Amino acid sequence: MRAKIFLLEDDIALNETICDFLNENGFETASAIDAEKAQNIIYEQKFDLLILDVNVPKLNGFELLKKLRKNSNKTPAIFITSLNGVDDLEEGYRSGCDDYLKKPFALKELLLRAETLLKREFLHINEKVKITKQCSFDINSQLLYCNDEVINLHSKEAKLLTLFLKNSNSIITHEMIESALWDFNEMSNTDSVRTYIKNLRKFLGKETIVSFKKLGYQLKQE
Repeated sequence: MRAKIFLLEDDIALNETICDFLNENGFETASAIDAEKAQNIIYEQKFDLLILDVNVPKLNGFELLKKLRKNSNKTPAIFITSLNGVDDLEEGYRSGCDDYLKKPFALKELLLRAETLLKREFLHINEKVKITKQCSFDINSQLLYCNDEVINLHSKEAKLLTLFLKNSNSIITHEMIESALWDFNEMSNTDSVRTYIKNLRKFLGKETIVSFKKLGYQLKQE
């Protein structure tokens, strides 16, 4: 499963250049040239990383990220901007960003910063994340390893397991699951979620994923 990155950049040529570069390096991208459209897309879809220009039409990047954070959107964010004063840097971090990259910048540097944030977000140093004594999950390949057996999960089962690992030992609500597994143009399916949970329990152990009536589920990671 490729990491999904959203880009807000009002310079159309630069927008296309960055998206093409990220796509060539294994990411899936979506973009907008103004903050109002960006806000709608970010609310409708699930992203792993946001890259936001600051001086854009209709709403600046700082204000956009503040609104997202107030609505509990914790997606890692990088500001890319020509603003280079200390006050601008301070405002950027206070608005909730994770990194701040001054223009002009090399695309390679943006890629390295994006990869670093994504690794931190997935909470792993090595590719495999240990779940139980018998099972571990490779975030990059989306493969589950149990007792030396390699298990190729359904794409939405892999997304669900990734969500659990990013929120280990916390209750994942039904709304969070729907947002992570289905894009805005897809119809969510409660029965399918139950099936994905059942299949994951089959590999990880029934006691590993705990149900909370009307709330959601919790992964008990060792």
